[in-house]
Amino acid sequence: MVKSDVFKLYESDVLRLATGDTLRPGGFVLTDLGVKSCAFLPGARVLDVGCGRGATVERLVSQYHLQAIGLDPSEVLLEYGRRKYPAINLIQGLGEELPFPANHMDGVFTECALSVMEHLDKALKEIFRVLKPGGWLVINDVYARNSDRLQALQELNLDSCIRRALPKEQLINMLLEQEFYMVNWTDHTNLLTQLMVDLIMTHGSMNEFWLKSSSCSGSVDSSLAQAAIKQAKMGYFQLIAKKDVS
Repeated sequence: MVKSDVFKLYESDVLRLATGDTLRPGGFVLTDLGVKSCAFLPGARVLDVGCGRGATVERLVSQYHLQAIGLDPSEVLLEYGRRKYPAINLIQGLGEELPFPANHMDGVFTECALSVMEHLDKALKEIFRVLKPGGWLVINDVYARNSDRLQALQELNLDSCIRRALPKEQLINMLLEQEFYMVNWTDHTNLLTQLMVDLIMTHGSMNEFWLKSSSCSGSVDSSLAQAAIKQAKMGYFQLIAKKDVS
């Protein structure tokens, strides 16, 4: 999905030290909100696209008794998840090529994952395909509130949800083009702000966080990363959509 010389921030312990295994703002706050908003019944079949270390899958199984499966392209993250959560089902694969039949899933979660994908339109098409009619899509992710500054984000030599953040309107239009029915959008930028506080508390400063990230990869310019994020006015959201029953 990405060039091998691009630093994969989500595979680094520099981020995990502040976020834990969820690797995203807010931990399970929006996961739990999404489950309750969709009113999944026990036993519902749910897919976590971009599952990372499998923390969400484990929670969906243990807390909500769902038939949850996780999919991620990173063997590094999956291997960690398989060791820590041996009872859950984690498979390697791409969001743009989901290995499931049509009309198979009651719900799909994607948490800080769509914004990592190069071919978002293909991923949304695949998610729509595997969802049952009336199935739910829960997206928890970053977005750019200043669309004029997207290029600086995209030029970062960094693979994370930051790099391909989209404006709200562009993402919603892509979902509508795939014939999803929009249910709800809520802003949760406070969770992103809290993550930055946690990163500062963990590493001493945001500059130190980016310097440590650069030392891991040798390719992240901390000043450029911080400037790009600030200029794009990054936000965080939950979007809930449904596959129309018609």
